[in-house]
Amino acid sequence: MDAAQQSAAWARIAASARQDRSDVSLATAGHACAGDLGADSLGIVVITTGRVRTVALATDERSARLENTQLVSGEGPCTEAYTGAELVQVPDLRRNPERWPVFAEVAQALGIRSVTAIPLEVGAVRIGAIDLYHTSPTSLGPTARARLEAYARILAVLILDAHPYLMGTGVPPVPGPPGFPPTVHQAAGALAVQQDMSTDTALVRLRAHAYRHDQPLLDVAQQVLDGRLHLEGDPDPDVS
Repeated sequence: MDAAQQSAAWARIAASARQDRSDVSLATAGHACAGDLGADSLGIVVITTGRVRTVALATDERSARLENTQLVSGEGPCTEAYTGAELVQVPDLRRNPERWPVFAEVAQALGIRSVTAIPLEVGAVRIGAIDLYHTSPTSLGPTARARLEAYARILAVLILDAHPYLMGTGVPPVPGPPGFPPTVHQAAGALAVQQDMSTDTALVRLRAHAYRHDQPLLDVAQQVLDGRLHLEGDPDPDVS
């Protein structure tokens, strides 16, 4: 652990909280991290039991859409950082669009050119990941990466303060894309019963609708549960 980087990160977070006249929180720490590292946007995802993913923080609409895109498509830097337990950096998404085709397409539409992701860990427990977005090609050097690692440790502690149950999961990460929040599984179950299909097929149909109509997957799921959305007329989904 780099004590100097840890102290510098805490000082930046404390200064941000004082400026906003607020307490230190996940939001103030996330915004401080983005500002300190010159990022244009930041997203934080919490992953429980190795599979269920929820967005804990999105600093703006761009990061919210990109985190949702990863949830819908099952691909992206967050997934790789979490499952691989290592920092993932793509300095220019336009030069390597085939790595995450769906994610890269949405990022380009939003003007995002670079992404750096790092897992959130406390000891041996992995609880999520951070995505750092830049609108210009960017490669973090050793000092910036060390600072990001310091922020990741702090943010992991702040998440555990809010969600202490995460320390008790004891479940190792599952290989492959993490899964979906409970609301999505509930909607898939309801849709499966309504249309006499398997829950896997219903889940794919929900994801396909979200992708096709550029809507957050959680919003689509809630609409199904509320009876405001009926997907009988949707064509066969093409999201794997």
